[in-house]
This record gives sequence, structure tokens and C-alpha cells, in this order.
Amino acid sequence: MDIIIGYGYWEKMHKIIITGPESSGKTTLSKNLSQYLNSKLVNEFARDYLEKKNNTYNFENLLEIAKNQYKIENQKSKLIVCDTDLLTIKIWSEYKFGKCDSWILDKINTQKKEQRIYLLCKPDLNWEYDPQRENELERDKLFNIYKKELKILGHKYSIIKGNNRLNLAKKYLASIF
Repeated sequence: MDIIIGYGYWEKMHKIIITGPESSGKTTLSKNLSQYLNSKLVNEFARDYLEKKNNTYNFENLLEIAKNQYKIENQKSKLIVCDTDLLTIKIWSEYKFGKCDSWILDKINTQKKEQRIYLLCKPDLNWEYDPQRENELERDKLFNIYKKELKILGHKYSIIKGNNRLNLAKKYLASIF
């Protein structure tokens, strides 16, 4: 199931964003897919940031996280796999604090012009404890928020579920490349 990319496809930079609620296999899929595609991997900035802050944060910290995530996501490469993006920060900000900074909303709106492909991970894997995870029992609710937001944005996306996530991702990407 090799992905064959047609001539001229890479005139624009493409980003594959792995997104979804916590403990849904995003980081594993991001690493595996990036390796398979031999592409740049953009890690989740929030993870290291929060680790340095003993996993505590407030509304204002989300803007700093967003600006750094945006910066590292905008590397010069024809293909990038991102372990999350600003959409996750928007959803989290609205879910946790009931609001989102306008800078984040503006950047997400600007990204509508980009060639972005989303792989939305369903939370059908067992929840694994991590000191940065907060919503074991609300993952399905958050998943539905992600799905709704992706429909509004109009980017291509596919739901990735089950134990064979890499093969599902490869199959979906092969269908659009």
C-alpha cells in the first residue's frame, strides 16, 4: 500500500495533522506515519512546555503554546506530519476556559487556504495515564467536537480507529494522493 504522489502534486506544502482527544494514539501514529513517508515530524509543543511547568497552565499559557506550535509547524518542507496543531489548542481552550484567544482563531482561519489533511483519531483505545491528561471520561464528547470543527473548517479528513491505525492512515492518504 505505497503512496504514490503524482507529478506536480508538491507545488504547495502539504501538512498532515494527527488530531483528536487525549490518549487516542496521536503521537504513535504521527511518529510512524512520518517515518513511513520520510517526512518532517512536528511534535506537540505543549507536551514539553507543560512538563517544564509541572503540568500547570492557565488561559494565557495557551497563547504562548499556540504561537510556538504555529512557529514549528511552519517549517520549510513539502510534506510535514504534525502531532497536533492550533485546532487542538482552540478546542481545549474553549472546552476548559470557555473562550479562545483571537490570535489562535485568526491563524486557524488563515490556515483554511493551506493544503491540510487531518487524521482524526477516535478514542477507542484504552486510556493510558499520563500526568498531562485530564479527561478520561470525556474523550467521546471531545471527539465529537473535533469532528464538528473539522467539518466547519472544510479540510480533508478521515477518522482513524482501531488497532491498525497506520494502515488506515496509509490507505486514506493513498486515496487522495
